[in-house]
Amino acid sequence: MLKAAISRRVSSILTSRGLRNFRRALHALRRRLTGRAPTVHYFHQADDPYSHLAAQLLAPLAARYKVSFVTWVVPAPEKAAAPEYELLAAYGRRDAARLAREYGLEFPEGAAAPDPQLVRRATALLAKAAGSEGFAALAVAAGRALWAGDSAALDRLQEEHGAAGDKEMAAALAKGDGMRRKLGHYLSGMFAFEGEWYWGVDRLNYLEERLTEAGLDREPGKPMLAPWRDLTLGSVPPSNRRPVIDYWFSFRSPYSWISVPRMLKLARHYNADLRLRFVLPMVMRGLPVPLTKRMYIVRDTKREAERAGLPFGKVVDSVGAGAARALAVLHHAIPLGKGEAFAELGCRAVFADGIDIASDSGLMDVARRAGLTEETVRKALADPSWEAAVEENRKALFEAGLWGVPSFRVDGMPAHWGQDRFWALEQDIIASLKQNP
Repeated sequence: MLKAAISRRVSSILTSRGLRNFRRALHALRRRLTGRAPTVHYFHQADDPYSHLAAQLLAPLAARYKVSFVTWVVPAPEKAAAPEYELLAAYGRRDAARLAREYGLEFPEGAAAPDPQLVRRATALLAKAAGSEGFAALAVAAGRALWAGDSAALDRLQEEHGAAGDKEMAAALAKGDGMRRKLGHYLSGMFAFEGEWYWGVDRLNYLEERLTEAGLDREPGKPMLAPWRDLTLGSVPPSNRRPVIDYWFSFRSPYSWISVPRMLKLARHYNADLRLRFVLPMVMRGLPVPLTKRMYIVRDTKREAERAGLPFGKVVDSVGAGAARALAVLHHAIPLGKGEAFAELGCRAVFADGIDIASDSGLMDVARRAGLTEETVRKALADPSWEAAVEENRKALFEAGLWGVPSFRVDGMPAHWGQDRFWALEQDIIASLKQNP
């Protein structure tokens, strides 16, 4: 009980709007006292699809906002931060093409993994240019050549701009990685501004909002360069069939919590058959989650929760017994028609209500509110069959080319990872209904 109480208190402080506003005010005060110009740091990885998209917005951002951009070249993240890197890279290429279409950017459809030699050459080009005024344009050009497999284009860029030697390139990568670590992150395609991080196209809306609030927007009132995307819940195409949504989630994923209510709303709006494919948390599957990553995820989830109008911040970690017991109960709740309610209330309990679902009282509280009896909970906890269901769901997730949660797909179409992709799932549902009237 003491551990849960401490967790609730600490997480509430870490995610509080008051602490965030205090940190922002402190950074702004330091900037004014020192006379420094507001500065955004951008971290680019040559073969990261999301970096290629982000690089295309560097010049427009610099033109729109009164900030200086410092550009860095970085290596791929460590395995501890991206434990299924091959799956991430493959998914990233497919996802980047979808993002490019949505935001009017460029990324080739069906892009293959780039040749390692071309990656090294593109990295050498960018290492030479890191921190220079011409970095943005060169990053876009180098990325275009790399993803097209155009060796001749890289030759021309090298003739025009030069390239770093092996030692110079290694030094530039180490320097960029060092700054990334110092500021507190692990990924590429990232923007950092005065204590906060913004990942690629998906989080630029928060950076743009913050710069606007700080009076740094040269064109206030004009639409953002990368506005937020979410559900529209528009008209439902006529159809005689129900789309089937596979939805993978866990009781330890904060992003799962803020996706569950919206997933239920989406499924009901389009009369979809929602299949709850629950899995064990990553750390219980042997996949590490470093502290830096956990801290970023918690703070990022907080702002995403606020955007979605959902509570978040009173957290009691469910890893271990809490997650396992909740999965056992969920496995029994689904055939009783109570699975959706228990999934939503269970996730909310962990991340918004500060309820310890590892305790009997906490788990029973959630179960009762979901319409389950104490007898059902006792039977569920004594039945190990949930373990086979979890393993089946894990295998299905990897067969879909993904590894983390929340993830989802409709009617066997390509799967999406992350609560950022509800707009894509909704588009897929509509397309499926139109194709199958």
